[in-house]
Amino acid sequence: AGTKWSARRFPVQVGRSTACNLQLEEPGVWDSHFQISPDPTEGFVIQTQPNALVVLNGKPVQHAALRNGDCIEIGGAKLRFWIAEARQRSVKIREALVWTILLAVSLGQVALIYWVLP
Repeated sequence: AGTKWSARRFPVQVGRSTACNLQLEEPGVWDSHFQISPDPTEGFVIQTQPNALVVLNGKPVQHAALRNGDCIEIGGAKLRFWIAEARQRSVKIREALVWTILLAVSLGQVALIYWVLP
């Protein structure tokens, strides 16, 4: 177990530099080692800098799609990639409002029918 870090924006740059979103001081980590970015066809992808070594699930990669639970190794650091579940805002107030409007419209129609019919 180690430190948990959550990305707030993408792409995420990982490396030793202070300009990186996730800064790692482990041996073997370059100033700008790799980037994680969203891809419309592959989901999230990892793209390494030229000649930088990144091991994904035990295999060296330059570019690869990421999946939940993937293990990323760079230098002396090991990272676990995980996509958190999306949080849905509460819709209770909107749902109650819609049901109230539907009830009011229904009651209005019933009242209109009784008013029009003799």
